[in-house]
Parts: sequence; C-alpha cells; structure tokens
Amino acid sequence: MNQIDFKKGNGLVPAVIQDNSTLQVLMVGFMNEESFQKTLSEGKVTFFSRSKNRLWTKGETSGNYLYVKEITTDCDNDSLLIRVDPAGPVCHTGSTSCFGENTSPRGFLYKLEKIVNERIDNDVKDSYTNKIFRQGINRAAQKVGEEAVELIIEAKDDNTELFRNEAADLLYHFLILLKAKGSSLAEIEDILKSRHK
Repeated sequence: MNQIDFKKGNGLVPAVIQDNSTLQVLMVGFMNEESFQKTLSEGKVTFFSRSKNRLWTKGETSGNYLYVKEITTDCDNDSLLIRVDPAGPVCHTGSTSCFGENTSPRGFLYKLEKIVNERIDNDVKDSYTNKIFRQGINRAAQKVGEEAVELIIEAKDDNTELFRNEAADLLYHFLILLKAKGSSLAEIEDILKSRHK
C-alpha cells in the first residue's frame, strides 16, 4: 500500500467501507493517522469522529465491528477503500448499509443476464442465445442438464481451466433457462439471501 497523504485533507482522509463478500458499500467515515494505525494493529476499523473529536471504533457499543480484510488507496493516495467482514448491521438504523438495503452491486452476471434478455426480447436471428430460447423450455432445460453433467465430469479431473469453462457454460445456459421460466437472477439471489442465517 502506498504512503497515505493525510496532509491534503487537514489530517483526515475519507475511508469507503465495502463488504468483502458482496462488495456493497456499507458506509463512509474519516481517518487520521492514529485511527489508521489502530485499524491496522487491531484489524477492526477505527475512524476519527469529527463530531466527537476522538477516535471511534465502529461497533464499540453495538458489537457490530468491521473486521478488515483488505485496504487500498486511490490513485492520489488521499482516500481509502477498506473491504471488511461486518459483524452485524452497519447503519445505526439497523440497515446493512448506511446507503440503504438496495445498494448491493450487481456484477457481470447481471450484465450478462441483460444481454441474454435483450437478444431474446429483440429476437436477434443470428444469436445462439435466442436460438436456444426459441427451441422451447425443453431445449433450454436440456442444455442446462448437459452443461451440469459436463461440469461434474470435469470436477473429477485435474484440469482447472476446463472445469472453469464448464462452470461458465452452466451459468450462461442457466440464465437462458431463467428467462424461459420468467424468472430472474435477482429473484434467485433473494431466495439465497432469505436462507442465510
């Protein structure tokens, strides 16, 4: 990690706190050199509270500590991105994030889902995606089954590259099947979230 420039902000730098698993932005706070060093030594995020004019370890009263997984600086070395494992809700309102519950980022799978849906909705004639969809639910389900079997076969071998490629094929065909069934990746994600205890 580069040397942090605390001078530019009169001794403080902004620290963006991001969930290490979901990449959701949880909160933003400020750090001075002392709070930064305490964060490094204890492995729990400590801010400098501008309102209390003192060091403040997130979770010191609630127990919802932010356990540090990774710290990076921006290109100017005057801002921090801290990836954490939160011990509980981060916001004082009880919300996962100070920016609300519906701010979880959606990665490339969501972008791919959008591409799949667009090719089907726009009936793109030369699209493999659209072709599989137009062949009906049985064909879409069959392709998922075939890719699942191929993934299982590769899982038993030692070729990691082939295994990963089969996993990618399975996810891709799964997105087509979701569209064929009128379901979405977000709906499946919500079910998984509801099962998480």
